[in-house]
Formats: sequence, C-alpha cells, structure tokens
Amino acid sequence: MKNWSKIRKLGLYQLARDIVIMIRVCKMFRQGLRGFREYQIIETAHWKHPAFSFWDTKRQSRVTFDTMDFIAEEGHFPPRAIQIMQKKPSWRTEDEIRAVCNILQVLDSYQNFEEPLQLLLAKVMRFERFGRRRVIIKKGQKGNSFYFIYLGTVAVTKDDDGSSAFLDPHPILLHKGGCFGEMGLLDASLRRATVVCMEETEFLVVDREDFFAYKLDLEVQKDAQCRFEFFRKMDLFASWSDKKLWQLVAVAKIEKFSYGQLISKDFIESSFIMFISKGSCEVLRLLDLAASPSYHKWVWQHLELIDDRPLMTTLREYSPMERYKEFQIKSYPLQDFSSLKLLHLQKAWELQGTSFSGKIRTSGDSLPKMLGPKIKSKPTQSIKCTMINTNLGELPKEAAVGAYVKVHTVEEGEILGLHQLFLPEGEHDTRPFILLSLGSEMIRIRKENFYELIDNDDEMINKLLKLNTAFPSDEDMCQKFLQENSWNVFRKDLLQLLVKHRQSPLFPPIRRKRKGIYDPRSVVLNLCSINKTTKPCYPIFKAPQKYLPPLRIVQGIKAPRYKIQELLPQYKSAGVLI
Repeated sequence: MKNWSKIRKLGLYQLARDIVIMIRVCKMFRQGLRGFREYQIIETAHWKHPAFSFWDTKRQSRVTFDTMDFIAEEGHFPPRAIQIMQKKPSWRTEDEIRAVCNILQVLDSYQNFEEPLQLLLAKVMRFERFGRRRVIIKKGQKGNSFYFIYLGTVAVTKDDDGSSAFLDPHPILLHKGGCFGEMGLLDASLRRATVVCMEETEFLVVDREDFFAYKLDLEVQKDAQCRFEFFRKMDLFASWSDKKLWQLVAVAKIEKFSYGQLISKDFIESSFIMFISKGSCEVLRLLDLAASPSYHKWVWQHLELIDDRPLMTTLREYSPMERYKEFQIKSYPLQDFSSLKLLHLQKAWELQGTSFSGKIRTSGDSLPKMLGPKIKSKPTQSIKCTMINTNLGELPKEAAVGAYVKVHTVEEGEILGLHQLFLPEGEHDTRPFILLSLGSEMIRIRKENFYELIDNDDEMINKLLKLNTAFPSDEDMCQKFLQENSWNVFRKDLLQLLVKHRQSPLFPPIRRKRKGIYDPRSVVLNLCSINKTTKPCYPIFKAPQKYLPPLRIVQGIKAPRYKIQELLPQYKSAGVLI
C-alpha cells in the first residue's frame, strides 16, 4: 500500500490510465479510417512483436492491440488495402471497394477513368511487388494483364530482356501513377515493347479473366470510342481510314488536369504530342528581365527620378524650350571642349534675352558618359545599393528579377508538340516553355509512335507544315510585360485619384499575422525603396530556370513616377473635380 501511494504521487497511475484511453481512442479511429493510413506511426523495432495485450481491471477482460493495423511505410501500398486485394473480387464488400478506390486517387492514370470504371477496377485489382530487373511484359508475347504503378519506376524498351534500359543514358521511363497494357487486352495483339523494373516496384494488376468477366472491356471501349470520334472530327486525319485511326487510338492515352495544375515544365523537350480534347491550357515563359535591354532602359529611366527631393513629390516637367536646349547639349559630339561649348551656349541664351535662369537642369545620368562629368550641374542623389554586372551593364541587385509571362493560350482542338517538327535543327526554338492547365483534358501520344504512323504520308506532312507557329522573342515579351505593368500602375493611381478614400474606423480591429499567409508585397518589386536597407518581413518567392540561377519572381514593379495630377490637372485632390 505504501508503494501504491508513492506511485500515485508520482503520477505514474495517471500516465498509465491516459495510455489505455489513448489506445482505445486509436482503435476507434482505426475502425473508422479503415484504408486511409499512409504513414508509419510506430518504430521499426516493434514490427517483430506486432501484437501485445494487457488485462483491463475495470472491464475484467484482456485488451489486445495489433500494431500491424497501423503500419504503412511512407509511399508503400497500405497493408489493409493489400488484405482487401487478396480476397476474390466477389468476396469484397462495397465499403472495401470504396476504401480501395479512395486510396488509388493518388494515381493520375486512375483518376483519368470515369467513376464507374474506377469502382470496377478497385473490385478486380490484385497487388504485386517485383524486384529490380524483373521483366513485366515481354515483346512479342500475348498480353494477359494491364498494370498500374503504385511505387517505383519501369522502363520501356524494344529488346526482349529489357537489358538496354540499364545501358541507355535516357531510357523511356514510367513512374508512380502511370499505367500500361490496357489496349493489349482489348485487341488481343502481341506486345510491341518490353517493360522492365528499374527498381523494386509495386503494381496493381488487372487480369484478362476478371477484365472480361466484370465487363471492364465495355467501359474501356467507351473511352477508346471517345478518342476515335475526337480524331475523326479533326481535319488533320480526314484522309485516314478507320483502321489506321484505330492504330492511333491504340497508342493514345487520355489525361485530365485540374485548373492551375502544372502539365509540363518544358513541353518543348517533351517526348509526347498533346491534343487538347476539352478545356484550354496556357503556355508560360519564365523571363530573366535583367537580360532585356528594354528592362535596363526602363529601370534607369525611373531611377533617374530619385534626386535630392523626397520621392512621390510633384515633379516639374521640362518646358519645351528647356527640353530643346538640353537636346542641343546632348547632340554635340563628344569632345574635350564640352565645358567651353556649354559656356558659349549659356552666354548666347543670355544675349537672346530668354527667360531661362542660366543654370541648366541636367543630371549626370541623362548625358553621355564622356560629357556628363565635365558639366557642373545640380548633383543627383547617388543610388547606394548593391550592383551586379550584366551583359547590358550595371543593374541594382534587387532589380534583377524574373517574371512569368503568358505566351499563348491553347484552346480545344489544338495540338502541341508539332510546331517545330519539320524545321531545320538550327532554327529550332530551344527556350523552355511551361504548360499550365486551365481545366483541361488532353490526349497524349509518344512522338516515335506518331512518326511511324505518318511515315510516307505526304498529304499528312503537308498539313503538318502549316501548323508551324513561332513564339515571340524574350525582348517582345519583356516589352509587353512592362507595358502591362505601367498600365496597372496608372490604373491604380487613377482609381485612387477619382475615388474618395473611405475613412477608416476609429478603432480598427487588430488581426494577427499568421505564418504561411500569402503576402502580395512579396511578388512586387519596389524601386522606390531600393536605397533603403530594411529587410522585407515577408517570404521571397523564387523559381529556378534552365541555364540560370534561381530568380526572384515578381508580378509587378513599383517605380518612382510623376504624380497623376500632372497629367490630369483638373483633379485637385482625390474625388474632387475643379
């Protein structure tokens, strides 16, 4: 009794009681979650003793806890789902089929099927795991199954044993989410390629007997018929026979992408030809603005406005006479006697009786490099910031940024991957372009399979020659970005001028800043504060680009500029028209 009182004082009794309650709660969650376990939550050392039990004094019974119900190594197929797939299809309950279907939603190829076919697949699938170098499909043999890759990588080769995949520096690979072999079950044709495991791989397999017994062939045939009708409506394949068009359908796969989903980081180097069957996509280009002459000129033109006066004050515009006189100075040839020429011009202006003050308002940046230092004019404020050297000259380090620019919108019925098919190698556009989905469904075909079908088809080749499209240059896209940025800045200034600001409440509510919240200031470059040394309190978004270091990504640029009242003097203040 003395020992028991000590244990109670130490809190061990309460700790043990909490553990028992936690185990019971976990058991309830385990029964409710069923197959939704994807992570390992116990130590590996406990795997050797998966079950343990203890005596519950209150219930007067033994409580058994099986740790194997919780084990699922990260990335591997859950054991609970494996147990379901070990059953015969007819023995699986609807809840078990639904649980397997939910687990398989992580596979892209599985999501591409319609929901009725997804449930049928979850009913007949079985689980297989194979090691490295295991041949899954052999070329020339009849297909008896088709496969979904849940974990690992396989290679597609033309030899019989798949050994070339381990010697080829760039083999054709299929990763998690891919599937293969389904069309071989429909037409009972011989396999045209060998598939070999590059590492330990987990598959979900559908056998021929179950495929036809549960009428999966009808659902797959519906998808194939949709692809056939899509190709038949295209003018590009109007001259093809139905037999040849079905050959194209056999090598085509349909894929679905949600809004904003990345399809390809560089579709120029993609090994697929893509037909947009539904929706639309955007072609984006990640620009390095520091490599554009237009951007250099634009940045320095705005940085010249940073002088002795504070920013965002009303800046006086030159009169026509002053602009002309400054133009005369700039137009003189670069000689060592520039100071004498300037003195002569000033005396000539005074003799003419002009109202000019005699002191020319210029800046060193606005004059040629050899002429500027020799003229004693009003000194400008030096920009104190870190500079970097580019191919076009110096640029503030903070101003060396990148931006995503929309190049083209691909609509339904258009094709990607053929616009440079017949161009000479020297004329190919090797710039990386990004393909982003706006809610689309596309049909993919490997280029080598498409080339085999159009071989010796002169009519098809002539049609493809007309599909060549050229994307604009980086300089044109940079100019477009700067124009849109200037328009957005002007529109914001105009809105602030025309609309009277709403008075803020006397005691505005204080909102706590939560971590991970998107801050729009992080994607805006502010040239007005380029002299300041304060560090931003928000994350900087960066994105890598091919052949370049990571770039800070911006969506807009704020720059010192004249007040909009100079352009619209009839507006004295916000919302007041005089």
